[in-house]
Amino acid sequence: MKKPPYRGRFAPSPTGPLHFGSLVAALGSYLEARTQWGQWLVRIEDVDATRCRPEYEAAILRTLDSFGFRYDHRVMRQSERAGAYQKALNRLFHEAPIFACACTRKEIGDSRVGSDGAPIYPGTCRVQMPEGKEARAWRIRVNDHVFAFEDAIQGHIEQNLATEVGDFVLLRADGMFAYQLAVIVDDAEQEITHVVRGADLIDSTPRQIYLQERLGVPTPQYAHLPVAVGFSGEKLSKQTLAVPLEDDKPVPALWQAMHFLGQQPPEDLRKASVSEFWEWAMHHWTLDKVPKIRSIIIE
Repeated sequence: MKKPPYRGRFAPSPTGPLHFGSLVAALGSYLEARTQWGQWLVRIEDVDATRCRPEYEAAILRTLDSFGFRYDHRVMRQSERAGAYQKALNRLFHEAPIFACACTRKEIGDSRVGSDGAPIYPGTCRVQMPEGKEARAWRIRVNDHVFAFEDAIQGHIEQNLATEVGDFVLLRADGMFAYQLAVIVDDAEQEITHVVRGADLIDSTPRQIYLQERLGVPTPQYAHLPVAVGFSGEKLSKQTLAVPLEDDKPVPALWQAMHFLGQQPPEDLRKASVSEFWEWAMHHWTLDKVPKIRSIIIE
């Protein structure tokens, strides 16, 4: 069977401007797609309407343009895709063990912490909600089964969803669709074949593979890049007040991101034009040079 053409994506959340950590993910996914003669799509992951802002989306797209990124097709926005997520959830209702959950975050908060740092759902409503309680969210029941995949950077990854995550949410108490459901529906819709993203999302991947199997959609190949962290070990993010990228100074930041990803850019490339940077990057990028670790401390 002929392999489908390479199709990758960059999927930022518009909760603030792009920062260095975002640039690392964008650069790695873009160069891997382009050097494989593939397409690169941009998706705005604004499913959480309480935190996302249109002005941040505009700033993100402006920065990508200033830095020389060129994406294929129109930008997909999760805020416009509630119908697709509901359709997938309806299908899961008929084909998967979905159940209503009345638990609050406080009630789950004392549970054992899982591999991603979140409390493992204790199964309170798994068989039946406690009497007098009302449904707040909808969860999918997971089996005592190890999900494994080969990551192109991090190697063999496996996770037992039952013992390390627990039954997870598909529809939140506030009526919003959960990221785990939205992302696999979007990847299937956009025919994404390869996902290159930060290693902070690697522990989500087994849940996504589980949903892909339940919905009968293809599982992309995954490559999780090391994440930029501060000396305290916290990931650079909008929440940790990471410094925004400067649209008028793209090349120094691009050079730093290439260096972070182990590509050994020459010192004089710092002073190159944007087009000269991309010409060098396209000829020298290789995924094999990316450090096979989950995080790297930056000053």
